[in-house]
Amino acid sequence: MAYTSKARQLEKKLTIKLIFVMKQTIIPFLLLLCSLAVQSYAQQQSSDEAAIKQVIQSAYIDGIQNGGSSEVIRSGFHPSFNMLRFTDNDIKPYAIEDWIAAIEKRKKENATVPPPAVGNFVSVDITGTAAVVKLELFRENKKTFTDYLVLYKFTDGWKIVSKTFYRHPN
Repeated sequence: MAYTSKARQLEKKLTIKLIFVMKQTIIPFLLLLCSLAVQSYAQQQSSDEAAIKQVIQSAYIDGIQNGGSSEVIRSGFHPSFNMLRFTDNDIKPYAIEDWIAAIEKRKKENATVPPPAVGNFVSVDITGTAAVVKLELFRENKKTFTDYLVLYKFTDGWKIVSKTFYRHPN
């Protein structure tokens, strides 16, 4: 009986030591894993944000707004893209191919070229493979549009899939 009591005391001491050792090793290990996961997520977010800004700069700002090439525009827009225009208390969709056709028509007619547009990225909100960007467009230092661009990440990269906007008064 005395042996059993000593065995229980020894077992209790070993259990306490084991718990102490586990706390000393497992908790820091778990904290390290969490830290690495957060760092990896932040790096991915930063990489995605840079890719999103590049797509918007080349396809939308340089392409659509500043009369760039149709190829560059198409590379950043999904074929089913629609801009939703709020006109006369109604929503009117405008497909990317219609927008490109209007740009090409203006180029052929040698229409007056507006001053270059400059974009200011107000916010980029990314969740997984979806993103929403708030962008301000300026021409001659005057804010002309506030755009809300929606993007999805496809196997070949981020693509603009939708746009709503507010046109600022002149």
